Amino acid sequence: MGLSPEHKSKLEFWSTALRSGVRRYVRQLADLRHFHDHTPSPADFADAWSRECDSAGSDIVVCWLGHCTVLIRLGHLNILTDPVFSRRIGVKIGKRTVGLTRIGDPPLQTKHLPPIDVILISHPHFDHLDKPTLQRLRSPSTMVVTSKASRRLIPSGFADILEMDWHQTAFLENLKLETLKPRHWGARTAWDRHRGYNSYVLTVGPQKVLFAGDTALTDAYANLHGIDLAIFGIGSYEPWEHAHATPEQVWSMFSEFGGTRLLPVHHSTFELGDEPQGEPMQRLETAAGPNHKRVLESHIGKILRVSSE
Repeated sequence: MGLSPEHKSKLEFWSTALRSGVRRYVRQLADLRHFHDHTPSPADFADAWSRECDSAGSDIVVCWLGHCTVLIRLGHLNILTDPVFSRRIGVKIGKRTVGLTRIGDPPLQTKHLPPIDVILISHPHFDHLDKPTLQRLRSPSTMVVTSKASRRLIPSGFADILEMDWHQTAFLENLKLETLKPRHWGARTAWDRHRGYNSYVLTVGPQKVLFAGDTALTDAYANLHGIDLAIFGIGSYEPWEHAHATPEQVWSMFSEFGGTRLLPVHHSTFELGDEPQGEPMQRLETAAGPNHKRVLESHIGKILRVSSE
């Protein structure tokens, strides 16, 4: 008796996914050089950030720093999402990291960042929760918010670590944090699939930001309103569309809740999917059509303002 159409479809998907992973990871594993962070960085970034924030008034200030790492000025708080500044991500074996190498250097080093008030971790995957980066960011004045069952993955040395499950609300000073359930998964390894994965809605006064983290197409955001800035991943969809939305699907979700501006991330930093470099942004701009100006310029390291009006 032959396989059912459903089983054939699943077999074809996992066969394609396995080939994709083998192509990328075997190539990376063949190069196990130990990278050190000695990237030339703009030492005046913190001053430039401060000047922009001082003159922004009620505007949100934002800077994409690669992959899902975004620096956000909301109210008077500096918020950093999924910080990854390592040259290579993956499993640490002795002094070596076995995993994927960054495409190009980080735009700056952690020491060039302004003081960080809140770090948001969407989920524990290595390209979102990078322990070496977090160790360099440790500060007794920085709060870390992370997903369910991932607190122990965060290095010590922060002011506090808050775990949040789906559909919870927390208040940090004047920042309101709400969690949503994206369509993804949170396992860091093959045997810890109990870990959570979050999207966050951040509100300070009239300003509202959605940090979606990783998600496939979902209606989790359909009832949102008043989102000034939505941060969505647009890459790594080939052949992982079950976990990472395509650019067209991202535009559909964004349009459904009527967000003001869209910052596309999760592309052009690590080779996690089979789509060609540059394709995610091209497809997003095509999907946006005459509304393409609602998409923020996706240049790593560029400081931008987003009006809440």
